[in-house]
Amino acid sequence: MPPGGIEIASFEAEVAAEAASKQAVYFVLEQATLEVAKVGKGYDLLNSDDHHTFLKKHKKEPAHYRPDITHQALLTILDSPANKAGKVKGIYVHTFKNVLIEVNPHVRLPRTYKRFAGLMVQLLQKLSIRGNGPEKLLKVIKGPVGRHLPPAAHRIGFSRSAPKVIAMHEHPAIEREGPLVFVVGAFSHGKIDEGLVDEYISISQYPLSAAYALARITNALEQRWNIT
Repeated sequence: MPPGGIEIASFEAEVAAEAASKQAVYFVLEQATLEVAKVGKGYDLLNSDDHHTFLKKHKKEPAHYRPDITHQALLTILDSPANKAGKVKGIYVHTFKNVLIEVNPHVRLPRTYKRFAGLMVQLLQKLSIRGNGPEKLLKVIKGPVGRHLPPAAHRIGFSRSAPKVIAMHEHPAIEREGPLVFVVGAFSHGKIDEGLVDEYISISQYPLSAAYALARITNALEQRWNIT
């Protein structure tokens, strides 16, 4: 070993650790339609397919009740190589009823919507879900969501009205140092509250589903951080 080899190796390790500390991403799914109600003899997670008559009876717009959007979006984040590499540091779901849910990046959500709906009913009634150990995999927490995000994080929202369309992997946001926060609407129609984001961007000339937008985000980050 050359003189100073230990010091050089230590310095390289510190540089790598510092770089890794800047590779952090947080996701906020905004205005998710997760609402539990008693339908018949039991409690259900309301959705437009199964509860159309119930929703109309209670003067609610069935088209707005799309909890499947949240399910698909969460699976996209959790399945991503970026998450498996430990770069996803926080996932939050903010419902249109102003309930804030923290999702552990290590949770294994049900793949089918029916089982996911049952889990959400349990969560919204009991306020937390534990795994086999003491760690909470899902929990309702106190808002606002900003108190749970890094103070210096740059918060990015999505809007088709942003002045310029830029491919996600070419967007300056991906080149930023430090933690990133992406705020994605978990609704079929709507707009993210301007107070939640520092910048709006547009990554397609076409409207994208939440899941597909998230896939573009995670893929771009994986390219930037050399995650395969």
